Amino acid sequence: MAIKLALRDALNEAMSEEMRRDENIFLMGEEVAEYNGAYKVSKGMLDEFGEKRVIDTPIAELGFAGIGVGAAMNGLRPIIEFMTWNFAVLAFDQIVNNAAKTLSQSAGQFNCPIVFRGPSGAAGQLAQQHSQTFESWMANVPGLKVISCIDPADAKGLLKAAIRDNDPVCVMESEMMYALELHQGDNGERTYFFPSSQKVWKADGSIIVEGQDHIIPIGKAVYRRRGTDVTLVSFNKMVLEALDAAEELAKEGISAEVIDLRTVRPIDYATIVESVKKTNRLVVIDESWPLAGISSEVAYVVQKDAFDYLDAPILRINAADTSLGYAPTLVEAYMPNPTKIIKAVKQVMYQKA
Repeated sequence: MAIKLALRDALNEAMSEEMRRDENIFLMGEEVAEYNGAYKVSKGMLDEFGEKRVIDTPIAELGFAGIGVGAAMNGLRPIIEFMTWNFAVLAFDQIVNNAAKTLSQSAGQFNCPIVFRGPSGAAGQLAQQHSQTFESWMANVPGLKVISCIDPADAKGLLKAAIRDNDPVCVMESEMMYALELHQGDNGERTYFFPSSQKVWKADGSIIVEGQDHIIPIGKAVYRRRGTDVTLVSFNKMVLEALDAAEELAKEGISAEVIDLRTVRPIDYATIVESVKKTNRLVVIDESWPLAGISSEVAYVVQKDAFDYLDAPILRINAADTSLGYAPTLVEAYMPNPTKIIKAVKQVMYQKA
């Protein structure tokens, strides 16, 4: 069965299906109700579920995150939407010191089944305070699980898994990707594209199963493209940059395998190591800053567990080690892109760029 699905619609479906299934689930955040969500992810949900389950809040992230944590400790299953994870900095005390530690501090007496979700990462010319990538920050905290996936079908299944999980889960989305559409044919081939763009990415994938049983396990990576010469590992919107680079590399006879982590706590190290044992080369693409990022963690584990299989040093492509400026030229220089990825691939293959 051919499927067409946009990311914002997939997330909406996940929340709505789960709220129909369990009356203890509710959505809370800025503009999620009357305005249908800042990015229209919660469109129509107020009409269906009412103001007691789709709740508009003041601009007070610390406050409504705290209400969510308390509700979760008392038997409800909140979904807390941040208009952007940049604003969630104000709520880190609740996420890091309360939600993440509830189970251990209560000696196992209280779970905290809560989802914190919203867009992370750069979104065009939004400058320094609105362009930060927080996956590695959250993944560094024991007690949290962290999802970062922009494939619409998989994001739906992962969000449903997060809502059903008894631990706190941070779901990192992408402001730029809410309009990203996935087309998948009967043969399993996936085509990603933006409605306003002619740019297309293609990748292999399994047939999607829609409906309430469409659950993607947290902590399992997926191959977006099979290859034999080099492994490209990424997550969130950088996966599309990796796929774009793989398409260009294929024209030069270089076969790149692309792995989408989908979740960054826990990380599916086994899938990465399996791929590197085949390709013998690894490039990690990570939108966050280079110091102490997910790319550093992946590189460490691969050199530890697959050192004898490596034919070249592991290379990382990260955002520039500075805050993101407003000018489009600075955005271009700051962000990972296919040109930088291709250069790194040729370096690990000992070819001239």
